[in-house]
Amino acid sequence: MTYESDHPQVERLTSAADLAGAARLYREVFGYQDPAHSVNPRLLASLAANGGSVVGVRGDDGALVAFAYGFVGIDGGEVYHYSQAAVVDAKHQGLGLGRALKRGQREVALACGQTRMRWSFDPSVTRNAHFNLDVLGAVGRWFRADFFGLPGTDRLIVDWDLDDERRAREAPAPAGLPADLADPAGWLRPRPSGPDTWLPLPIEAGPEQRRELGAVVGGLIDDGSVATSCVVVSPSTAAYRFARVAP
Repeated sequence: MTYESDHPQVERLTSAADLAGAARLYREVFGYQDPAHSVNPRLLASLAANGGSVVGVRGDDGALVAFAYGFVGIDGGEVYHYSQAAVVDAKHQGLGLGRALKRGQREVALACGQTRMRWSFDPSVTRNAHFNLDVLGAVGRWFRADFFGLPGTDRLIVDWDLDDERRAREAPAPAGLPADLADPAGWLRPRPSGPDTWLPLPIEAGPEQRRELGAVVGGLIDDGSVATSCVVVSPSTAAYRFARVAP
C-alpha cells in the first residue's frame, strides 16, 4: 500500500491500536502538550460506532501518517456531518492526503445518510481557504468571532454539498481577477466587481490585520454574501471572492 499515488487509500479506524495512534499523531502534528487539547481514543471509538467519521491513511510501513475525525450535527432540523479536525504528518504534507481525508469522511457521511458537511477554519490562513473553497468546492456561509471562546480564534464555517462537486471545477483563474488586487494599499478593503465582491488580504497577516479581517468577513456574510473562492494574486497577497446569495 502506498499513499504517494494519485488516490491515497483511506480507511476507517476502529482498533484500539489505530485509535491510540491517531490520538498520538494529532498531538504531534499540532504540538499539543496540554492533555486538555488531546483527542481521546475512547471518544474516537464512540464516534466511529455511532455515525461519526474516524479515518486515516497509512505510510508504506503501516504507520498512520494522516487522520481525520468528525461527527453528526444538526442545525434547525438539517442534519449534516461536522469535520472536527484533519491532520497530516509534516513529512507527508503536499501529497494530497488532506483531500483524501475529506473524501474519506465524505464516504462515511453519505453512507450514514448525511449529504452535507461543515467545518471551520481560520480565515487568515489563505492556503486552507483555497483548499476548502477552490479545491473541494465548499462555501463559507457563517462567521463566528472568537469561536473557541478566546481572542484570536475567529473562524469561517464552510458548507460542503457532498452530492455536488461541480463548483470546485468552476473556481476562477487568477488571470480573471480585477486589476490592482495585489496592491497592499487595498488590503482588507472590499472591492465590488459585478455581482461579486473581492477582498484582498495579506498572505502573512499580523494580529491587528487578523482582527480587522474578521470584522470585514463577518460584515460581508451578515450582508448576505458567502465566500466562494480564495486565490493567490501575488507573493504577498491573496483575495477572497464573495458572492451574494438569494434571501
